[in-house]
Amino acid sequence: METKNTPPFVPQIRLYQDWLQARHGLVFADYDALWRWSVTDLDAFWQSIWDYFDLQSPTPHTAVLARNAMPGAVWFPGAQVNYARQVLRHVDPAHAAGLPAVVSRNERGLHRELSWPELRRQVASLALHLRRQGVRRGDRVAAYLPNIPEAMVALLATASLGAVWSVCAPDMGTAAVLDRFRQIAPKVLIAVDGVTYGGRDHDRTGVLAELRAALPSVTHMVVVQHLHAPENIADTADFSRACGQNDAEVAAFEPEWLPFDHPLWIVYSSGTTGLPKPIVHGHGGMVLVALQLKGLHNDIGCSYEPNSFGERYHWYSSTGWVMWNAQVSGLLAGTTCVIYDGNPGGSRERPDWGTLWRFAAETGVTFFGAGAAFYANCMKSGLSLTDCGDLSRVRALGTTGSPLAPEVQAWGTAQFRALGVSGHADGDIWWNNISGGTDFCGAFIGEHRELPQVPGEMQCRMLGAAVEAWNAEGQPVIDEVGELVCTQPIPSMPLYLWGDGEPGPAGQGGDPNGKRYLASYFDMYPPGHGRRPGGGDGPVDMGPVWRHGDWIRIGRHGGCVIYGRSDATINRHGLRMGTSEIYRAVEALPEVLDSLVVDLESLGRDSYMPLFVALRGGVVLDDALRGRIAAAIRTALSPRFVPDEIVQVAEVPRTLSGKKQELPIKKLLLGQPLDKVVNQDAMANPGCLPWYVAFAQQRAAAAAAH
Repeated sequence: METKNTPPFVPQIRLYQDWLQARHGLVFADYDALWRWSVTDLDAFWQSIWDYFDLQSPTPHTAVLARNAMPGAVWFPGAQVNYARQVLRHVDPAHAAGLPAVVSRNERGLHRELSWPELRRQVASLALHLRRQGVRRGDRVAAYLPNIPEAMVALLATASLGAVWSVCAPDMGTAAVLDRFRQIAPKVLIAVDGVTYGGRDHDRTGVLAELRAALPSVTHMVVVQHLHAPENIADTADFSRACGQNDAEVAAFEPEWLPFDHPLWIVYSSGTTGLPKPIVHGHGGMVLVALQLKGLHNDIGCSYEPNSFGERYHWYSSTGWVMWNAQVSGLLAGTTCVIYDGNPGGSRERPDWGTLWRFAAETGVTFFGAGAAFYANCMKSGLSLTDCGDLSRVRALGTTGSPLAPEVQAWGTAQFRALGVSGHADGDIWWNNISGGTDFCGAFIGEHRELPQVPGEMQCRMLGAAVEAWNAEGQPVIDEVGELVCTQPIPSMPLYLWGDGEPGPAGQGGDPNGKRYLASYFDMYPPGHGRRPGGGDGPVDMGPVWRHGDWIRIGRHGGCVIYGRSDATINRHGLRMGTSEIYRAVEALPEVLDSLVVDLESLGRDSYMPLFVALRGGVVLDDALRGRIAAAIRTALSPRFVPDEIVQVAEVPRTLSGKKQELPIKKLLLGQPLDKVVNQDAMANPGCLPWYVAFAQQRAAAAAAH
């Protein structure tokens, strides 16, 4: 069968390997050999990424990895970079080729294209505006914005000054936003007056007033007039006017050169206790890893280079998901970014899972990415892509957020086969399934356009990512499910968690003692164990391996399968939330004494999240109380975290120290035997466990009956 869109260009990773051979005489028998080199000779590999993508610095670096320690790795000391400068270096050649920087559309049909020169002008104008408001290096600029071009402009303007960016999506409740922004004490707030989602306009002016009142550190506020809400917000600047300067000062503006590890942004990944973790990533690490990931593994090329001319990169995301950061990073390589703001499934009254596909067809998208749940919903809705326009330019489907079930991948493959569209050497569409995280703003597991595709698997471990599956004894295993660990640092791992411990040496907050950072990723295995590059133990001062919190199986041929979370973090279709945030919302209700929530996401399963509630004496869980509980979560956090089922229990299982037993209950409900998941001698109330065992058995029987 003849297919359209057989890739006319050489895969990016093949170009890189050709360059390695020509420049350094390095030839590898297969991908496994290339990967092993990348995680063993760390200096040579990451220097090659710097050179291959022609990163620039006015001062040379004195080493690549000056200190191999986790946490505390020191990368490229002496080098200077700026995320915004790397983006804006593409302005002239991309514009000369007639290519836009950003193509956007929203639910109301507003279609916009932002040229590269206009992107540079708006970034410079907004940066100068922020500078006049006193914003300097290290100051935090917080944003409450949807996935619109203004958010990209605001990020780049902030980064250009060396200020630190942080964004929350407008679908988050006020309490959830404040839990994040209060920790970082922003100087400026850039916010939207409202959003359109699911066919409805949502005025956010009231929320903006609450945010400003609760954030005394904010000295200046800029408002994006998105809905043109009727209520004026006093003492604010208009975003359009702040971006409207167009004179010699704007033309002369250049982003500041910054140290390689200067803070770029703060993202949030919640643990199971306390407030969301404010994770700080640096300019250099983000630039280096994003170029390597997008270019070599996602096979996304520069839009104005002949080999990938006209590349258009789309990954559906809200600003509350790290894939928004991944989408923006397309600009680093000179790639046109195509973004959509709104509900990908239409409205409640008129469901429409063809929305994004028609958008991709009309805008000429070449790389189409979304969460795994999106593709599952398309399949379940009975959607036929033959009804969605000309998708012949699409050559890759990206997915992440949760495991992609084999039957969903098979559905998508069959849809593109019916369209006569290919992207892989096997004649089918190429699936770019990746797994990583907000924590390091990258991917550990992913794809390679020249390797075989197996539905339900990811093709390989990423270059530079020393990922292994470890068994209960802390030994690497193949063809067995184990704990996902990364035994060597990568440049995008967090610098620190904002505000932990005493102020850092540059007055940047920081986490000098590293207690919270260590507890988040490095507390399972002893320092030095498995830390020598290429395998084996290293000195204790190298620190421990990174434990990511996922179950993984690595096959003997390199393919990988993720089986969901190995910890208690909630993962709703790629959006992660700490259980503590749900508890704060639920247990604020006077009827609720205690609660426990688990997410039973696993390979081939939809995310199923039951909430167990222990109620005050005499209170019965009826539909009215269920509604109040759901409303509390919807208001405080997001509708995405409303549980699938709310169940009344007598007690929540706890340890002798009072900790909720989330992970044992999760494992129990996933089918593991009680004696394998919990030590009852370490429990304060083991008598409550038989109820949970019976609940798990009933659920398993019901699933088997279907």
